[in-house]
Amino acid sequence: MEIVNRNRYEASFNPSEIIIKQGSPASNAIFLVSGLAKVYMECYAGRNLIINLVGQSTLLAGPGVHVNSRYCYSVAAVTQVRACFISFDVIRTIISGSHGFAVGFIEDLSDKAFRMHHKVLNLTQKKMHGRLAEALLYFADNIFHSDNYDMVLTRRELGEMTNMAKESVVRIMDEMEQEKIIQSTPRSVMILDRDKLQVISEKG
Repeated sequence: MEIVNRNRYEASFNPSEIIIKQGSPASNAIFLVSGLAKVYMECYAGRNLIINLVGQSTLLAGPGVHVNSRYCYSVAAVTQVRACFISFDVIRTIISGSHGFAVGFIEDLSDKAFRMHHKVLNLTQKKMHGRLAEALLYFADNIFHSDNYDMVLTRRELGEMTNMAKESVVRIMDEMEQEKIIQSTPRSVMILDRDKLQVISEKG
């Protein structure tokens, strides 16, 4: 901790500000002190694919750092964010000198890889209704821990998270509202029938 504290610097970011730019030199690991950010890949024709939403106490450290010394994704603040920048040279020094940290670092990378594989499977195998239902449950279970939460992403960003057009997101959410599965506004979502939403998530 002393090594980290001597070699870190902290910055604040407003919503929509870029924290990491895909393709830029990867010289620092990023540790989110507070706030919520989106991790996304900049794809062809100006389209983005949101890989994950990350919050407090998340370490962003690869995998491009260990391959070509470039960030392989972008990160942007969704809410107000405070983040610490820690040199990768410091991270490597700690990994070399601390077995416990090295194990924890590998476990964290493995967990992120597992989640990525799960997301790729869902995007390629589930239909649109299932992908959107899973995203709504993800917000409830992993981000806000409540079935009534603020919708921090726009409909377009929800489409980038579920690999569908904004218009499809709007249409499917309207259908779910008509069936009284959810109640939503552009800024909030309330899950009314979790069991039915879970079935849609699992079976598409």
